[in-house]
Amino acid sequence: MVWKNPWYDPNKAHHTPEGFRNLEADLHSPGDLQRWRKERKAQGVPFPPQSGYHTFIQQWCQPVDLTGEADAVWWLGHACLMLRINNRYSLIDPALSQRASPLRFYGPKRKTPVPLNISDLPSLACVFISHNHYDHLDAPTIHHILRCFPHVHFVVPLGLRDWFIRQGARNVTQLDWWQSTEQAGLIIHAVPARHWSQRSLWDRNRSLWCGWTIHANNLRLWFAGDSGYSPNLLEIPRRLGAFNFAALPVGAYAPRWFMAGHHMDPQQAISLHRDLGCPRSLPVHWGVFELADESLDSPPRELAQSMIAAGLDENRFRAWKIGERLLINNIDQY
Repeated sequence: MVWKNPWYDPNKAHHTPEGFRNLEADLHSPGDLQRWRKERKAQGVPFPPQSGYHTFIQQWCQPVDLTGEADAVWWLGHACLMLRINNRYSLIDPALSQRASPLRFYGPKRKTPVPLNISDLPSLACVFISHNHYDHLDAPTIHHILRCFPHVHFVVPLGLRDWFIRQGARNVTQLDWWQSTEQAGLIIHAVPARHWSQRSLWDRNRSLWCGWTIHANNLRLWFAGDSGYSPNLLEIPRRLGAFNFAALPVGAYAPRWFMAGHHMDPQQAISLHRDLGCPRSLPVHWGVFELADESLDSPPRELAQSMIAAGLDENRFRAWKIGERLLINNIDQY
């Protein structure tokens, strides 16, 4: 039986009868995946960090500090953010297990320590998931969350609600691009991203992918999710207003000829940062899993070098340590 998209709306350009699509043209040609796999095997990439994994961990990892009650944002590695707003905690794309894979013995393995145990949180109000890839929707982490916080509210893009219900989630809201909800004092919009979805051999692009915007108190956050660069992304601030904090992906970009349609490189992230008016920006999607050909330490190095070359304030868009936090009242101080 042929699967048909139950959410299909012919008036929405990103909808198709078979699923969802990007607004931009697909940059891939038949055989590109096989070509990339052959090239990376021949080159032996990715290489370790320049000073080795142990030194990388010492340089880029620190314990999570949960003390205090002030509104704050933490980076927990890869694409995972944690928010504390009005003393209520939320997570975005938590992938805290040892592999980004459906298998526990095979697939991209975590190279840096897990910075936080879910059970260490005093509470958890919301979890936001941008799409269904294993480095963003991590089943072991979701199961741990549900054991500790069975009433947590999940906010997901179209097509993922049933997956969460099957895992035992009781509260799930799914959104299309530009739809919004309010949860735990947060005003949330699902916004476009240039990416794709797939969790098995049979479900490519059957669920949607998105970024998130979150407005609360002094925070105006855009989490870009997994996204290739596109001028279409600037429709987000045009519709929803300026942001004072942006989480922009900078990793899994090599080789650029293969990855550009779905992942930004540091230079493209800087271009978007500048077009946004240079808010406080956090580079994400690096530092944990080796998903592409660049080394773990390449994204922060390229980001710093490119910010200097562009004549921009490095403090406005710099790499954080995994586990680092920023008090939201300090966002506009640099």
